[in-house]
Amino acid sequence: MKGYSAAAIGKFLIALAFITASVFPMDSTTALSMKEGTMKKSLGAKTIVFPTPVFVVGSYDSTGRPDVMVVAWGGICCSKPPCVAVSIREATYTYGNIMARKAFTISIPSEKYIHEADYCGIVSGRTEDKFTATKLTPVKSDLVDAPYVKEFPFVLECTVIKVVPLGLHTMFIGEIKDVKADEAVLGKDGNPDIKKIEPMIFDPVGRAYYGVGGYLGEAFEEGKTIKKKD
Repeated sequence: MKGYSAAAIGKFLIALAFITASVFPMDSTTALSMKEGTMKKSLGAKTIVFPTPVFVVGSYDSTGRPDVMVVAWGGICCSKPPCVAVSIREATYTYGNIMARKAFTISIPSEKYIHEADYCGIVSGRTEDKFTATKLTPVKSDLVDAPYVKEFPFVLECTVIKVVPLGLHTMFIGEIKDVKADEAVLGKDGNPDIKKIEPMIFDPVGRAYYGVGGYLGEAFEEGKTIKKKD
């Protein structure tokens, strides 16, 4: 703006700001968010959620050899009947095993088995005998046609009741036929104690494992401290 004084330029910019604000007004929520510095940045459509589990999924191949793989895309999906879902790529060895046997197990490794669990997620059962390599022990389930890991303290035994192709992954929904846990990880009430199990959590962004943090409060109780407004 050659030929104009600094004062004139300043007045022009102020006027432009007022015009912009009147034409493109911000709602109160946006204005408050900007004021507090809480505007969220779009990251795009990505497979990110926190936390994700470390499920060691067990199956038998066509020759009856036990195999395991690590699955992070999974979780409880129904209460009655009790069901859990795991999503697996068709390219994996486990996919074919589960399709053929219609069963799988989920073994939850404790933190001390981080090396063994990670190994089971970085090699393929087509070329490696993971139980032999890790010196873990396969145990044949007496309820479903799949093995679980003896050394891991918490196990789900499942039969496949639904297969849902989604895209790159296929979701296997398994009805939980039994939950097994080492006595050492049970609390005084006879239920599994998360502090004793010491399960691992997978960070899909940092590609890292973490342990479970400390106790925060009691579920379905903490919310009662918020009183209803009249």
